[in-house]
Amino acid sequence: MDERTFWGFFLGQRGEILRLTLQHAGMVAVALGAAAAVGLPLGVWLSRRPRWAGPVLWAAAAVQTVPSVALLALLLLAPVIGGIGARPAVAALFLYSLLAILEGVHAGLRQVDPALSDAGRAMGMTEGQLLRLVELPLALPSVAAGLRVAAVTCVATATVASYVGAGGLGDLIFRGVGRANDAMVAWGAVPAIALSLAAHAGLSALERRLARRARLS
Repeated sequence: MDERTFWGFFLGQRGEILRLTLQHAGMVAVALGAAAAVGLPLGVWLSRRPRWAGPVLWAAAAVQTVPSVALLALLLLAPVIGGIGARPAVAALFLYSLLAILEGVHAGLRQVDPALSDAGRAMGMTEGQLLRLVELPLALPSVAAGLRVAAVTCVATATVASYVGAGGLGDLIFRGVGRANDAMVAWGAVPAIALSLAAHAGLSALERRLARRARLS
């Protein structure tokens, strides 16, 4: 079996391809979950404090300008999360995911019609009830859009995790480049593309569903 051909490599290394795909997806899931856990409440907080929104969103945007390899190199030296392995890779993916989630939550809440918020207050709703029952349901399409962008960015960026020994599909890509094995490179890229498309399609469908629900409410 010639592992330098596309299907030959798959048949010979399908177990390794599956392992690295699951490892890749696992890193993305952990980073995206952590970014959502931080970004959702922080986005709500920023929507209530406009003077903080600019500096925080600017700082999150500044992270996006740092090349992924450079950011990984910096995180290797950081305390607690530093060192070889998954921790600096997940930390980098977390930072790259945060901006889209923050912007989705912040923009969604800021776009809610103030008249609806005023009507809720006139009915005696507390700020918490207003957020939970009126504002967040209307902001959910924008939140889903932010998650979609973050997920696609995260899947693509995770390929560089191989540089710090975190594994994932980048292992196949970089090994394939080093060995001039096009089939190995392809089987690193194809599952990553499939994961990106799946995340994009799933979250786009959720976004459309939430947008329809918001229009009907």
